[in-house]
Amino acid sequence: MATICQRWRPDRGRCLKTYGIIIVLFMDLVSQCVNGYLSSPHVGQEPPYTRDAQHGPSITSPAVLASSSVSPTDNENYTSKCPSGGLCKRLPADCIQCNYQYNCTYGRPANFTCHTKKGVHCIGDSGQQQTNFSLTITCQFCWQLKPSDYRCSNSTNCMTVSCPRERYNATCDVSDHVHCLGKRRFQKRLFCNWTGGYKWSTALALSITLGGFGADRFYLGQWREGLGKLFSFGGLGIWTLIDVLLIGVGYVGPADGSLYI
Repeated sequence: MATICQRWRPDRGRCLKTYGIIIVLFMDLVSQCVNGYLSSPHVGQEPPYTRDAQHGPSITSPAVLASSSVSPTDNENYTSKCPSGGLCKRLPADCIQCNYQYNCTYGRPANFTCHTKKGVHCIGDSGQQQTNFSLTITCQFCWQLKPSDYRCSNSTNCMTVSCPRERYNATCDVSDHVHCLGKRRFQKRLFCNWTGGYKWSTALALSITLGGFGADRFYLGQWREGLGKLFSFGGLGIWTLIDVLLIGVGYVGPADGSLYI
């Protein structure tokens, strides 16, 4: 920009003024885009965190019921999961309704008032039948649980050996006996980790013994490479040695993009 303005010395001031206006307009456009994104609502956003000076971040939101009224169909679904006569605090989450207060400190135990659903009977620690009881759970949303506390759907439409690793949108459901705040079914982006049933040991053994005939590539579903090795006698041995190394380190995998067993 300075070089262009130096060529036209008489109009140097006008040139600098024009470029200054362009820069100001560009910065204004960028600021409008940023403000528009920050002010837009986020779908499925959970109640925000606030930081407690003594205990750390806390979750603040009005009290909400864990679930709404139960329909006859839902009644038949949850009664089969609810043991009769057991401890109330051991009931699965589908068997109770809790008044979750979100003004608890994240990661710390919190007490909530719960009651059993219709047709569910339980007892307290004293052995007497109860309808209302107190439940102690860790203050955290369901999507913040450990991976062992929920089950997610698996996708076979993404490549597990791509670089960078591909992710997919998984639908996750919390386990029955795990209690948490928010929705028990949530979306999460996970790495592709599915398998088509191919064994790494089998592929490596075929590459070492019958790699010159393309048996390893045929086993992995790579028919074109298998035919190429077959008719070139393993690339005169060079291709065979290379495949032994590539399969040994896991660089060459199944053609469907899945992981080895």
